[in-house]
Amino acid sequence: MSDILESNIKFLQGVGPKRAELLSKELNINTFKDLLHFFPFRYVDRSKIYSISEIESTMSYIQIRGSIAKMTEVGEGLKKRRLIITLKDSSGTVDLVFFKGIKWIKEKLNYKSEYIIFGKPTIFNQTINFVHPEIEDSNSQSVNSQENMIGVYPSTEKLRNSGISNKIITQIVYNLIQKLYNNLNETLPAYIVSNKKLLSYRDSIKNIHFPKDQNYLSKAQFRLKYEELLLLQLSILKQKKDHEIIYNGITFPKISDHFYSCFNNIPFELTEAQKRVIREIRSNMTSGKQMNRLLQGDVGSGKTMVAILSCLIAADNGYQSCIMAPTEVLAKQHYSNSQKMLGDSITKTALLTGSTKKKERKEILDNLIKGDIDILIGTHALIEEIVQFKNLGIAVIDEQHRFGVTQRSKLWDKNETPPHILVMTATPIPRTLAMTLYGHLDVSIIDQLPPGRKPVKTIHAKEHQRNRINSFLKEQIDKGRQVFIVYPLIKESEKMDYKNLQEGYMNIIEEFPAPKYVTAVVHGQQKQEDKEYDMDLFVKGKANILVSTTVIEVGVDVPNASVMVIESAERFGLSQLHQLRGRVGRGAEESFCILMTSHKLSKESHQRIDLMCSTNDGFELAEADLRMRGPGDIDGTQQSGLPIDLKIASLSKDGPILEECRSTAKEILIDDPLLKDPKNSIFKICLENRQQLRDYSKIS
Repeated sequence: MSDILESNIKFLQGVGPKRAELLSKELNINTFKDLLHFFPFRYVDRSKIYSISEIESTMSYIQIRGSIAKMTEVGEGLKKRRLIITLKDSSGTVDLVFFKGIKWIKEKLNYKSEYIIFGKPTIFNQTINFVHPEIEDSNSQSVNSQENMIGVYPSTEKLRNSGISNKIITQIVYNLIQKLYNNLNETLPAYIVSNKKLLSYRDSIKNIHFPKDQNYLSKAQFRLKYEELLLLQLSILKQKKDHEIIYNGITFPKISDHFYSCFNNIPFELTEAQKRVIREIRSNMTSGKQMNRLLQGDVGSGKTMVAILSCLIAADNGYQSCIMAPTEVLAKQHYSNSQKMLGDSITKTALLTGSTKKKERKEILDNLIKGDIDILIGTHALIEEIVQFKNLGIAVIDEQHRFGVTQRSKLWDKNETPPHILVMTATPIPRTLAMTLYGHLDVSIIDQLPPGRKPVKTIHAKEHQRNRINSFLKEQIDKGRQVFIVYPLIKESEKMDYKNLQEGYMNIIEEFPAPKYVTAVVHGQQKQEDKEYDMDLFVKGKANILVSTTVIEVGVDVPNASVMVIESAERFGLSQLHQLRGRVGRGAEESFCILMTSHKLSKESHQRIDLMCSTNDGFELAEADLRMRGPGDIDGTQQSGLPIDLKIASLSKDGPILEECRSTAKEILIDDPLLKDPKNSIFKICLENRQQLRDYSKIS
C-alpha cells in the first residue's frame, strides 16, 4: 500500500502533468500521500439551501437553488463587459455577476435546468448579488454539489489564476479517497486506537476532507492530531533514552571546599526553588550519565548562582567548567558576579572574550590546559579550537537560544567524555514548547524570586502624558535613581528606528539638560569603544539616563536603575517587554516600567499592554503570548525543524492533546524502550524513517 501512496500526483484523475507541476511548486504536493495529508483549514456547511428571500448581505458563503430567468451581457470592452444572470426560485430573484469566462458560462447554462449556486452575498447599488459564485447542475454527482460540509484548502494566487480553484482541489481529493479508501492501512498500533477510542485512520482521512457532520469532523481532527503529537513525543523521548544509554557521564561524587567556601559565604538564604534545582543537578552529576538539563528562570531569579555552585561541584571533583554567554556585556557581568560570590575562595576563574588582549589570552589558554583555571567564563570565543581544557566537566550555556546548534555542540568535543551540559534561559518557555523543542532535555524551573525583590510596577502611558512622565523621571533621579529609555529596533525599519532613537535622544538632553543630568546613549551603529564607554558611565552611576535600543535586553545589571521607559511599546512582543522590564527591580527600591504607546492601538496591542500591567509572572505571560500569537507566528517558526512534520496539530493550540501524548509515549517507552515488541512495530518503522530529519542526541 505504501508504494501506491508514493505515486506521483500527475497519475491521479483530474490532475495530469501541468497541474501536478503547479501543485508541486506552489503547495509541495508531489505524491498521493502528500495530497491525503493536505488538510482543509476551515469548512463551509453546504447542508442547508437558503431561499432567495432569506439572503442577507452579512451572510458568509451560502447555497441557493433556482432556475435562470434571464441572462444579460452589459458594458463594452474586455474590462467593462460583464454577464448578469438573474436566478429565480419561488420566493424571489437575485443577480449572479460574472466578469470572466462569459462565453463558457453562457454555453454551459440553459433555461430548462435547475442549478445550485454557492457563493458570498455582496451589495452593489443597494441590491444583493453574487459575484463569480460556483454553479452546479442540481442533478450533478460532483462532490461540490452534495449536501455536506466542504473543506476550504490553503491556496495561492498562481493556483487560482491557473484555474486550480478550491472546487478543483476538492474534486481531486475526492477522486483520491474514492480510489484508496478500502486500502488505507492503519497507521497506529491497534491497542492505541482501541484504548484511546480513536477513529480509524481511513475514516479520519475521509472525514477530515469530507466530514459526515461536525461530530465526525471533531473525531477526525483529534485522531490525526493525536497521531502527529504521539509520534513527536515518542521521537523526542526515545532519542533522550538512547542518549542516556549511549553517553556515560563524568561522576562527581563529592562536595568539598570549593562549594562550601562559596555556599557558606552567601549573604542571603537561597530560595527553595534554587535549592531544589541544585539537588536535581547534583542527582544528574552522581548518576554516571551525562547531564543534559535546561534551567528556566525568570529575570533575576538567581540562575547565575545555581550555575556557579554547579561549577564548584565540578571543581571539588578535580574538573574544570565553563560558562558561555551570548554577549560580551553578559559574559563580563557573569564574571563580575562570580568574583563577588567567590570572594577569597580557592577557586580560580578567568574571563575570555573577543576583546581579551593577546598576551592575556595566551596566559589564559596556557593555564587552562594545565588545569590552573577552574571556571572559564566568556563568549563564543570559548568554542574556538585553540581553547583546550585539561578536563572539562560541565559546560553552562546562558541564553542558549542565541547560539546555533553547531556552536553549542562544539563544547562536546572539549573533553574525551562529554561534559555535563546545563543550558539556561531567562525567556520563559510555555509548557507545550518546553515539551517539544526541549523535550529531550531534563527541565528545571526556578519559579521564585529571591527575598527582598519587589515586583516592578508597570504603567501604560500615552503621548499626551509625556510631561507628567518626564516630571516623574526627574523625581526619581533627584532621589538618586537611574533611568533606562529603550527604543525599538526592528530590522525591516532600521533606518527609521535609528532616526527615532536619535530624535528621542535629542529630546531627552533638551528636557534633562547638562550639567544637572548626564545622558548616555547605546545602539548598534556605535563603535564598540563608544558603546562600552557610555554603558560604563551608566553602570558606574555617572550617567542618570541610558537611552538605548534593545541591546540592554539581556545582561545589564544596574541595581540602582529603578525606571524602565519603553518607547513604542506596542511594537514589542510580550516576551521582549518582560525581558526589558527585568532590567529594573534588581535593587531594594520600588521600581517602575512605563510602557509608552501611540493613541491608536490594535486590539492585540491593547491585550499585550494590559497583560504586562496586570502580572509580573513571566510564565503566565509566555503562555498568553503563545495563545495570542497563535499558530501563524509561533508554529511557523517553532514547529520547523521538529522531528515530526506537523500538518494538523498546533503547538500553540493543542496543549492538552500534547500532554496526553507525552504521558502515553513515556508509558510505551517504559514498557518497551527499544520498541522491539511486535505491537509497536508501526512506531519503530515510522521513527526510523524520520530519524534523518533531526538528531536530538546532542545539545539543542
